[in-house]
Amino acid sequence: MTTVSWRDMWRVFGKIGLMSFGGPAAQIAVMHRELVEERPWLDEESFLRGLSFCMLLPGPEAMQLCTYTGWRLRGFAGGLLAGLLFVLPGALVIAALVWVYSVFGTLPAVQAAFLGIKAAVVVIVVQALWKLSHKALKHRRDWWLAGFGFVALFVFGLPFPLVILGAGLFGMMTLTSTTQAKSALALPEPPTRTDALTATAPQLTFQHSLRSCVIWGGLWLLPLMLLSFVGADFLASIGWFFAKLAVVTFGGAYAVLAYMSQAVVQHHQWISAGEMIDALGLAETTPGPLILVTQFVAMLAGLKQGGFALYLAAGVTALWATFMPCFLWIFAAAPYVERLAAQPRLSAALKAITATVTGVILNLMVWFTLHVLFQDITLLQSGLLAMPWPNWSTLNTSALLLTLLAPLVAYGLRGRLFWLLALMALAGLAMPPLLALT
Repeated sequence: MTTVSWRDMWRVFGKIGLMSFGGPAAQIAVMHRELVEERPWLDEESFLRGLSFCMLLPGPEAMQLCTYTGWRLRGFAGGLLAGLLFVLPGALVIAALVWVYSVFGTLPAVQAAFLGIKAAVVVIVVQALWKLSHKALKHRRDWWLAGFGFVALFVFGLPFPLVILGAGLFGMMTLTSTTQAKSALALPEPPTRTDALTATAPQLTFQHSLRSCVIWGGLWLLPLMLLSFVGADFLASIGWFFAKLAVVTFGGAYAVLAYMSQAVVQHHQWISAGEMIDALGLAETTPGPLILVTQFVAMLAGLKQGGFALYLAAGVTALWATFMPCFLWIFAAAPYVERLAAQPRLSAALKAITATVTGVILNLMVWFTLHVLFQDITLLQSGLLAMPWPNWSTLNTSALLLTLLAPLVAYGLRGRLFWLLALMALAGLAMPPLLALT
């Protein structure tokens, strides 16, 4: 078993960072394709176990999964490299978009191109869900748990942590004594494939994890304390708000967007409601985690309040406050994932969570598809029901045609992801003139 080279780490995780369009469901699909299907770096069980672990953490689960897999492959430095490569391409695009947005306002050509990319992302996620369901849903109980995860979130709008906690408790409680005995007595099976992570996974102690908490917790919070101490009130308020947001963002960015939108528009009054909507739309069309919308909001607010210098400072502050805790959670807790998974009851809980996560990803995919196809989505509430429902009169004809075209393009390209995104972007640009001729 060989260690993954740094050159390959840069190449593959850089590609993941550049291709990570479309929110967590699509990003997880890209990682699964690159790390499990295309090369023998991760096996299916390790990937799903890492995904279940990251879904339990606050913050963007896709970014944390990328950091976790980098840590498994090349330790601390590998995790840092993978996490940074996942975030930085999108951060650079966001910085450019904020500047262009402030100068030109709405960008119809860019929005048209990214509409084509969104249609391609729908197809990518459907393909990933199909593959993951065949590997993660092996028993009837797994299918029921996946259905539970989807219905609980999409139909009833239950809190994400409650859904994951319920799935874990169900897995622990339904583990039979026979299964426990078999799990306890079973000898480890010899590996059937070259698994780089098994060869290089760090075996850290409690002292190492405690040290990680102190180091990364200090790196995260001390700069924010310094901003408050020197009287940089605007930057301090940006930093502390998004630091708090990073702690409560369970289940990914979608779980906290409503709270964030209300706070930055009504309470802090950093930007207007229209600007917040544009920020969400543009953030969805860039590579990297959707929570990069925090950078968009901060940079736009900084540009309005203090010009170019504050624009840069606010963006760096938002990125620091939002993503530094992701490294804290991973480097402090990741060493215990495999040990916890080796415990029969905890292993059963993680397997139940993994099955439920399949339904969670389906929920994100349906949510994303609705927002691609329809311009107006309302929340249908009746009793316990709290389900997003489209306004059918706001169906985007261009989006519908592009979504129908994307599977044909994907089939013709035979898995060439970059060319799929590029061709669908061109199709998005061509669609408005074609519709105008009809």
